[in-house]
Amino acid sequence: MLQVLQITIAATVLVLALAQPAFVQIPLPRLKVSDNKRFLVTADGTPFFWLGDTAWELFHRLNREDAERYLKNRAERRFTVVQAVVLAELDGLNDPNAYGERPLVDNDPLKPNDAYFAHVDWIVRRANALGIYVGMLPTWGDKWNKKWGVGPEIFTVATAEAYGEWLGRRYKDAGIIWILGGDRPVESAVHVDITRAMARGLRKGDGGTHLRTFHPTGGQGSSTWFHHDDWLDFNMRQNGHVPEFTGRYDMTRADYDRTPVKPVVDAEPIYEDHPVSFDQKKLGHSIASDVRRPLYWDLFDGAFGHTYGHHSVWQMWSPARTPINNPLMPWHEAIDQPGAAQMQYARALLESRPMLTRIPDPDVIVASTIPTSVPGTGRYHFAATRDSAGSYAMVYAPVGRTFSVKMNVITGPSVKAWWFNPRTGAATAIGTFPNTGERAFTPPDPGEMVDWVLVIDDEAKGFGTPGVKAGRLLRP
Repeated sequence: MLQVLQITIAATVLVLALAQPAFVQIPLPRLKVSDNKRFLVTADGTPFFWLGDTAWELFHRLNREDAERYLKNRAERRFTVVQAVVLAELDGLNDPNAYGERPLVDNDPLKPNDAYFAHVDWIVRRANALGIYVGMLPTWGDKWNKKWGVGPEIFTVATAEAYGEWLGRRYKDAGIIWILGGDRPVESAVHVDITRAMARGLRKGDGGTHLRTFHPTGGQGSSTWFHHDDWLDFNMRQNGHVPEFTGRYDMTRADYDRTPVKPVVDAEPIYEDHPVSFDQKKLGHSIASDVRRPLYWDLFDGAFGHTYGHHSVWQMWSPARTPINNPLMPWHEAIDQPGAAQMQYARALLESRPMLTRIPDPDVIVASTIPTSVPGTGRYHFAATRDSAGSYAMVYAPVGRTFSVKMNVITGPSVKAWWFNPRTGAATAIGTFPNTGERAFTPPDPGEMVDWVLVIDDEAKGFGTPGVKAGRLLRP
């Protein structure tokens, strides 16, 4: 029986391959996992900072003019990844794209519609030309799980592998990161098998040129089902649409500490202008500070990068569309919301110091006699990261509350300190201090719910201003 199934898959893939046009490559460096298994790097070992955006409906809802507008906006804000779905969530099988095309003939994954995929090709090329990788989801989860969404459920193990191989071959030369899954429960062994089959197919098709991961449901991580699978190159979390650290964003560290060691990223934290915890009547909609806090919590707890999202942008909402969960503005206005522009400042900060030796270290912070004050909890959690060799450390302070740090985490006799502003990307020198004991620091806005990053350096290393590298501001 297995032999018959394998022959059927091989024959189907051959037919698909013969009908498939070549993808014209826009060169981007290949990505791989770093030697220490904590980060992503390019083929030559250069650190790669994942700064992602959730553009789930990009292929499905935008025409080329609008896609160009979106991609240029994200490139200007130094995003490096956009996450988009081929068989989209919002009735992506039956509701045609901007050009009237559906992705599959008769909703059959073995019959891809080339006219639909030509538009996907165009968007991928434009993203790559702008220096952006596409975090490509082959399908949203309700296409194999009909508990949520419109469906229908179309995949079997055999068709998932064949479709994956076809897709992998088509985008073999593109700047792609494969993201399996898509925010739907893995409810049975069949769902696990379908995911693994699609991962096999992608690898057969692209020959191993792209990384693979899995996007889970809210509050979950890929590690729950696939951590020990060889195909899973890094763990992806959806810490979800809540504003508190405890019980959600602290799970990034839990995945960081797993063995075997794999990189981890939060690919869906709380979105900007999203109903907080899905309860807008009680909690209202999120703002920029709500999306900044998870950015630094995740990064300082060991994530190799971070994904931002806006509630209007993921669904590419406009007044002509049916809204999902009350978006506040059209997508083309939402791309200019402040949280989106502020993400790049965290990238600039980390790129201005050695990246591949960075580790999470909450013990940099001296706990208060009342720990719920410092290091805090809920929305007021403080987080710390440092260079494993002791050349620098950073503390994220979400509020203007005095805190103390252990100076001896830094090497050298003198420590230079800075305040880095997560809202503007600007840094201000505080002074140089003897490297002894513990030292208290009070953020520039004491008593206010305004966030800051304390940066302390071994003065002898001669690091420049945080957020500046080689004399150049790492932002537009």
